[in-house]
Order: sequence, then C-alpha cells, then structure tokens
Amino acid sequence: MGSGENDSQKNRLQTNGKKRPWHSLSGKLLLLTVLFVMIAEVLIFVPSVANMRMRWLEDRLRTAAAASLVVEGWENMELPRPIQDDALMATGTKSIALKTGNMSRLIATSDMPPRVDQQYDLSSVSPFAAIRDAFVALFSDDRVIRVYGPVEGSTMMIDVVMEEDPLRNAMLIYGRNVFFLSVLISLFTAGLVFVAINTMMISPIRRMTASMQVFSREPDDPSRIIHPRDVQDEIGIAERHLEAMQKELQGTLKKQQHLANLGLAVSKINHDMRNILASAQLMSDRLSMVDDPVVKRFAPKLIRTVDRAVDYTREVLDYGRASEAEPNRRRVDFAALVEDVRDMLIVDADPDHANENVPIDFIIDVPEGLELDADSEQLFRAIHNLCRNAIQALTADASDDLAIVRRITVSARVENGMATIDIDDTGPGMPPKALENLFRAFHGSTRSGGTGLGLAIANELVRAHGGTIGLVDKSGSGTHFRITLPNQPEQQECHQPLVPLPIKEIGE
Repeated sequence: MGSGENDSQKNRLQTNGKKRPWHSLSGKLLLLTVLFVMIAEVLIFVPSVANMRMRWLEDRLRTAAAASLVVEGWENMELPRPIQDDALMATGTKSIALKTGNMSRLIATSDMPPRVDQQYDLSSVSPFAAIRDAFVALFSDDRVIRVYGPVEGSTMMIDVVMEEDPLRNAMLIYGRNVFFLSVLISLFTAGLVFVAINTMMISPIRRMTASMQVFSREPDDPSRIIHPRDVQDEIGIAERHLEAMQKELQGTLKKQQHLANLGLAVSKINHDMRNILASAQLMSDRLSMVDDPVVKRFAPKLIRTVDRAVDYTREVLDYGRASEAEPNRRRVDFAALVEDVRDMLIVDADPDHANENVPIDFIIDVPEGLELDADSEQLFRAIHNLCRNAIQALTADASDDLAIVRRITVSARVENGMATIDIDDTGPGMPPKALENLFRAFHGSTRSGGTGLGLAIANELVRAHGGTIGLVDKSGSGTHFRITLPNQPEQQECHQPLVPLPIKEIGE
C-alpha cells in the first residue's frame, strides 16, 4: 500500500513537472488578466455605445435645425421640391418639421412611411433609458423612428422622421472598433501585468519550489538550503522562513542520526555489559564464601553498580523503539509492586544499607488489598523511574545534616473507576529549566549530567495505559508527581465522573 502511494506521488510530481503553459500559475495569471480587462472593457462599452447613439441623433437634429432656420423666415411658402430633397438628403431624414410655440411647420417631406415604429424625445433622456434604447436599436432592423428635441439657442423644437438602419450600422461599426481596441488594450495591459507579477512573484515562487525539491532529495547537504534575497516583501519573508525551517530540519536530522548512532553504540555496550555482569556474578559467588566482613559488605554494592549501568543502557534502547508494546493488563497488587520498587532501589532506613549512606525513608501509603488494572511490568518501570529520580534528588544534597527530612511517599487510591497514584518527595524540587521540557528525552533532566530518559519513559508508559502524568503544585519544597489511570474495579458503586484535582499538566 505504501509503495503504491509513493509511486502515485512520484507520477503526480512528474506530471506537474510537464504542465502545459495554460496550466501553470503564470499562464493562468495571463488568461485571467486578459479576461478581467475584457470584462472592464465591456462595462465601459455599454455606456459608450449609448452615448455614441445620442451624439449621432443630436447631430442629425442640429443639421436639420440648421437647414430649417434658413427657410424659417419664408412664411406660408412651400419650398421647391429640389430644395426639400437636398435638405432631406443632407440630414438623412424622411421629413423635417419645425415647431414654434403651438405652431408647427413642415419644412420638407418625401416618401413618408405608413407608420413610425418608435419616438424619442432628446430633451430629457435618463442614462438607463439611453442604454436600453441603444441595445434595442442594435438588435432591431428596418425600423422608422421619430426624433425631436430643442434647437440650441432658441425656444423652437426640431422634429424629424428617419430610418434607423444608418444609425444601427454606425453603432455596429463603432462597436467593432471598440472591440478590437479593447482586445489590443487588454493584451497590452495583460502583458505588462504578467511581466511585473512574473518578475516580482512567480519567479521567486519558482525559486522557492525548486529549492524545496532539491532540498527534499538531499536534506543533509548544507548547500541545498535556500539563500534568501535581501527584500522586505512577503516573498522575502517567506524565503527567510523557508531558510530557517530547512536549517532546523537539517539540525533535527543530524540529531536523529546521532541518536541512531548512539542507539547502535549503546546496544553494543549493553551486550558487553551483560557479559561483565555475568562475570561479576560468578566473582560475587566466590567472594561471598570469603569470611571477611569488608568483602561481604562491598561485593553486593559492586553487583548493584553493574546492575544500574545495565538498567541505564536498557532504558536508552527502550526509548529508541518506535513505540512501546501494548499493555498486557492484569489485576496487580499495587502494594506488592511498590515494595518491589523499593527493594530494587535498595532504600532502607538503616544507614549501613541506605543509598550513598544517606538515610531516606520510603513510605508506602497504599490501602490493603488495592488492585489496579494495569501491565505490571510497565507500571513497575514507570514508578521505578519516578522514585529513582526522587532518590537522586534527595542524595544530590551534599549536606550531612541528619536533621534534614529525606522521604519518599508513594500513595494510591481508586475513585469512580480512576486510579490516582502520587509519588511525593521532600527534595529540593524541580529547577525552572527542567519544568520547561520535563517529559522530553535529553531535554528534561532535573540534575547535572542526566538525560531525562526516566521521565520520558514514564510518560510514554502511562499514556500507553490511557492515563496522564503531571506535576502537582506544592506549597513547600519537594516534587510531587501524580499519575491517573483508568481502572476497572470489581464492584463500582458510583458512576459519576471524577472531579479533577488542581494539577499542572506538563508535557501535554
């Protein structure tokens, strides 16, 4: 399945590398620019055609008015036929009438049509009506119209009857000219916009895309990191962020490689350390037969020291796994499990057997017979890591004052199907630096020279059980960890949800 998805992704990348010109971002930009300019030209074309029609009609009225004013003084005289024909031909009309007050005089007429299809008063025309009438004229044929309007500089009205076809032809010629001019303007504008945007945006984006493709092939090569341009626009900011991201990713890959090398080295150390432990165990058996109190005292400590080294290498290997195994949940006697932890840590009130000769009280405050639904081995590891960190914090104090209270308390309770486990110590507490990365391996160590693996492993094991681990605020000194786990008691009396205690979750 994974191989098929990878092949499909490679095919898509190869297909994208051979895109047709109009499928590229620059091609789409060019087409959209041409389209938008054409839309703008259409929006301009509509009122311009209406305005052209109005000017054409006004020109005809002015020409007719000029011819009429010449003969306006010839009262009660009919113009000769040749003069009327010349006037009608000059104005392109069928008839010309001049109206003064309530009196109307027919100046010239010839071949009057049987009917007039439409009448237009040019004295008052709204913009909407002019646009409407222009489109009606464009899509009409063989119409006869009557047009009338005032004569400039007088109170007279000029009235003409004319065929609309000459006007329609003039409008079509005008529209054709405007169309070709719009195409030229749109191409020229689109070309300028394309060159500008391609220079400022498309080319830098292509450069960033090429850098990402080259970097993805060899992310460990420092020469594959993009070199951002010294610009302050959004693309320049994106290039600088890409450079920072590539450097961070390269650093992360180096750390992962170092961790992989560390895991290999530790696995070899673990193998050899077990052989050393086997030899040490054989030597301890023979040393135990020597009737010398000093030998009997230090031989077990030698074995415990080797055991700690082996445990440390095993934890490094365990953390290096892709994931922990699924918990094998069983009924676990929690008090007995905590006693095993105490015995493993060899914490005792007797100074002769205490860790680093510092007396530490280990108190188990667990109700008798308390059983938890958990994986005993994984829960043991989680409690063991937290308690061992507590011991290291308590023994790190160089003071020999026996009045200082050094105590670890492990308590547990079950309420409403949830188990709560508290590990509380009276140590110096967590330093602020450790609180920032408490559950991150190699970052959350609470002591000098530590790795932070103990808390990281405990966090992973608790989450594998569907629980949470966090640091509880304390008024005094010390560190208080709290683990909550879902539990299935044999008899559950209450089904109300558990009210969360005031706890500061870290590492969520």
